[in-house]
Amino acid sequence: MSDHKQAENHLPNTAILSSISEPLLRWYQNRARVLPWREEPSAYRVWISEIMLQQTRVAAVIAYFERFLSALPDVASLAAVSDDQLMKLWQGLGYYNRARNLKKAAQIVVNEYHGQIPLEFHELLKLPGIGRYTAAAISSIAGGAPFPAVDGNVLRVVTRLTLCREDILKDRTKRHIEETLRPLYTKGPLSSMLNQAWMELGATVCIPNGAPHCAHCPLARFCLAHDNDCTAEFPIKQAKKKRRREQLTVLLLRRGDKIALRQRGSKGLLAGLYELPHLPGHLRVKEIFSALAARGFSVAEVRALPPAHHVFTHIEWDMTGFQVALRAKMSNDQQISNHLIWASMEDILHRYSIPAAFQYFLHDL
Repeated sequence: MSDHKQAENHLPNTAILSSISEPLLRWYQNRARVLPWREEPSAYRVWISEIMLQQTRVAAVIAYFERFLSALPDVASLAAVSDDQLMKLWQGLGYYNRARNLKKAAQIVVNEYHGQIPLEFHELLKLPGIGRYTAAAISSIAGGAPFPAVDGNVLRVVTRLTLCREDILKDRTKRHIEETLRPLYTKGPLSSMLNQAWMELGATVCIPNGAPHCAHCPLARFCLAHDNDCTAEFPIKQAKKKRRREQLTVLLLRRGDKIALRQRGSKGLLAGLYELPHLPGHLRVKEIFSALAARGFSVAEVRALPPAHHVFTHIEWDMTGFQVALRAKMSNDQQISNHLIWASMEDILHRYSIPAAFQYFLHDL
C-alpha cells in the first residue's frame, strides 16, 4: 500500500488520531475491567497503583495494592512507615527503589504540601520517582488535567495505528507522541477516561509479546499496521544490551529453628534488603565445608537444593543452593553474630523483606 511507504520513518500525525476518541471511549465504557484503584481514583490510590504497575501485570498487582493500602491507607502513614515494613509490603514486586522513592515523595508531600498530593502536572514532576507518565496519570485520572499519559501500552497502540517507525525507547519519540495526542484532551473527566482507555486497550487487546486481538479492537478500521498486515513489526525498539551473568552458591544456614540472614549494603542492587548468605561461583560440597570452617562455622550436614535462575534488569544470577545444618556450638560465635541475623520462620514471613532471588530456596521450609 502507498500509505505504508508514506508513513515509514515518520512520526505520527493527528490525521489518523483525530477520529479515534469517540470509538475508544465507547469501547472503554463497555469493556473496562473492574480494578480497585479505579473504584476510588484518589491521587494517592492512583499514584500507588501506577508505581506498582510499572513492569508488573495487573493481575499480580491487585493483591499487593490491597495489602499496601490496608497497611498504609494515606500519604501520612506512608511518610511515617519504617523502611523494614515498607520493604516487606513491597516484597515480590521488585524494583525496590520505587518503594523508597514513594516514601521520600510522601515525606515531601507531608512537609511541603500540607499532606495533600499536588494535582498539577509540573508539581508532581518535582517528587522523587514520578516521571512524565506517572505525573500525567495522577493529574488526569485524579484531577481531570488534559495531559496524555504515554506508557508502553500507549506507545505500542499509537505506533501500530500510525506506522510510526521511531524507536519508542527514545525520549524524543515519547515526547512527540505526547504532543500529538494532546489535542485530543480537554480538562475534565474525559481526560481521565481517555488515558485509562488507551491503557486498557494496550493491556487487553493491542497486547505486547503476542499477536494483537484485532478482531476485538475498536480502532482496527483506523489502524495502518492492521491494514498492512504488519502489526508484529511494531513498536520499534533498540536492541537491549546483553545482561551480565554471575554464578552464586546460596547457603540456607540453619541453627536449630533459626535461619541466617544478612542485610545488604545501603547502595546498589537490592540495597538494604535481607538475603541468604552466598558465595561467588558454583562450589562443591567439600569447598562449602572449607569456606564455612574458615568463617568459624561447625557444620553438621550439607544438603543440595534445586538450582535457580533469576533475571534482573542488567544482570542474571545462576544459583546453586545448599541447606546447611550447623552445630549448636560454634567457634567465633560473637563475630559471626555481628554479620548475621538469626531469624525464625515467623520473622521471615512477616518482618524481613527477602528478594525473590532468594525466595526460591525458602519455598520448602
